[in-house]
Amino acid sequence: MMIGDYMKKKEKKEKKVKITIKNLIYFLVFIVFMLYSILFYNLYFSKEVYATEETASQNTEEIKISHAEDVNLEEIISQNTNDGQREEYEVREEVLEYITKYRTNTSIPKGVVQVVQEGRQGTQEVTVKKTYKDETLVNEEQVSQKITKASINKIVEIGGGTGTSNYKVKVGDTLYVTSDRLSVMVEPDENSQKVATLSQNDELELKEIKDSWYKIESGTARGYVKAECTTYINPNAQNEEEYTNEGSSNEKSASTLKSTLSFNMALNKPSGLSLDQFKKVLTDSKDKNNIFANNAEYFYYIEKQYNINGIFVAAVGIHESGWGTSKISLEKKNLFGYGAYDSNPYNSAYHFSDYSESIDLLARVFVKYYLNPKGTSIYGGEVATGSYYNGATLTGVNTRYATDKNWANRVYQHMQYLYNKL
Repeated sequence: MMIGDYMKKKEKKEKKVKITIKNLIYFLVFIVFMLYSILFYNLYFSKEVYATEETASQNTEEIKISHAEDVNLEEIISQNTNDGQREEYEVREEVLEYITKYRTNTSIPKGVVQVVQEGRQGTQEVTVKKTYKDETLVNEEQVSQKITKASINKIVEIGGGTGTSNYKVKVGDTLYVTSDRLSVMVEPDENSQKVATLSQNDELELKEIKDSWYKIESGTARGYVKAECTTYINPNAQNEEEYTNEGSSNEKSASTLKSTLSFNMALNKPSGLSLDQFKKVLTDSKDKNNIFANNAEYFYYIEKQYNINGIFVAAVGIHESGWGTSKISLEKKNLFGYGAYDSNPYNSAYHFSDYSESIDLLARVFVKYYLNPKGTSIYGGEVATGSYYNGATLTGVNTRYATDKNWANRVYQHMQYLYNKL
């Protein structure tokens, strides 16, 4: 090879090297420019990005936060939650209502109700979550409960005999104790002094009727006893024709009963329907599971015990359960969704062993808390608390019982439907 050719090749190689270095420099400058551009964009123009399940599962060491020292977390939280809403928790001690158990006694006439064991209330600690919006209470929800004193079930015997009785006791009648034990009080008040204790089937002479109390004499015992724990039927008698022939003659006509119906009628009074009339109006093709037909008698029994319109209670059950088709009514024997909260209705709703228990409890809740002012003498020697009393009408109950403002109108439509079946 000639020296000249060698020199030319050497020059070409050096030229190629120089061009490659120059390109590399340009490329590095371009990379630096792009990095600065991306950083600038992220700082001033990027949108907020939320973590997905995929990114959340990555190793936290791979997640880097730039300029974290510049972020004021307290300020961000304040801005995001400053909507006037807050929550607080309150622990209350509340009454634990007893459950009523019904059983049939074929030795007494149909329509007769006898209390053989008094119900006794318990107590429970209830934790309530309150939600406020601009200092106004917008929601209240029970989140937990703990029983501090167990309640005792009330046991009621209902007539299953062949005769029917609507007999009403009067002063001078001889009565008999039906409960396992019965306290005689100085005054018609559960908290007054007890002067004696009577036993089942003890004989009493009725001296005075005062609300849900009877003034009686029994041997040397004189005072007041709970009316619901007595009966006019002699437990030792073989024949009670004196009382069992009055069923049909005392039944009110359909026209008389319909004339009492109005949207503003007082609901803390019995409808006056007979046992047979309750069975008639609550037997309906809409009741696909025959729940109301099979439990019609309990709407009659709550009238006799608690002074409440049984048709009203039935109409509430029909409305709340869709004629007994709701999941809560079918699986929890709860026709009223009692205990259910809007946020978690199924799990919070009470569970009953049979429908009679839910019917009886709702009747007592209405009478004690919604339909009577505070201090009113009601069933079993108790007095109403009137906690949610706004009048003994549909509108009054709607005020605190249901969040649906049209609840009263819908319940009344069901009441009209039932009354028109008489």
